[in-house]
Amino acid sequence: MGRQTLWRKVGFLPQITYFKPAGVSSANLEEERISVEEAEAIRLKDLEELELEDCAHRMNISRTTFSRILNSARKRIADALLSGKAIRIEGGNFKMAVRRYRCVNGHEWDVSFEAMVKEPPRFCLTCNTQRIIPLWPYGLGWRKSAGGSHGWIRQK
Repeated sequence: MGRQTLWRKVGFLPQITYFKPAGVSSANLEEERISVEEAEAIRLKDLEELELEDCAHRMNISRTTFSRILNSARKRIADALLSGKAIRIEGGNFKMAVRRYRCVNGHEWDVSFEAMVKEPPRFCLTCNTQRIIPLWPYGLGWRKSAGGSHGWIRQK
């Protein structure tokens, strides 16, 4: 039996999760799927220009695992761009770095990944009501992946 996969910490979920080449009918289009943690790896390394060690730390994974995820993402994106495939970002094995909550009285606050792992909030920090709900990604069509609380996938 293999080692249990660690949750990858993700700090950003893209609002737009599907890209396709212009002028190509969707019916004739192949897709390249990129996981949310692959998209996060691209964001951290290529957009934020962080060092590998810092990227891995932010995602709560080893440097070698980060490198593997990054290389996989770059290969999939290159294949899609050069082969005229659509890119769909969905699924994966991740948790949000910060989860936002709101109570019925309208108070909102963020809870860190580390705090969520220990114990999710049970009441509002301002008014102490127990009637709280997690916000995004729930409200944007995301749901827990099959297999428990290992990540979120885009609902269709």
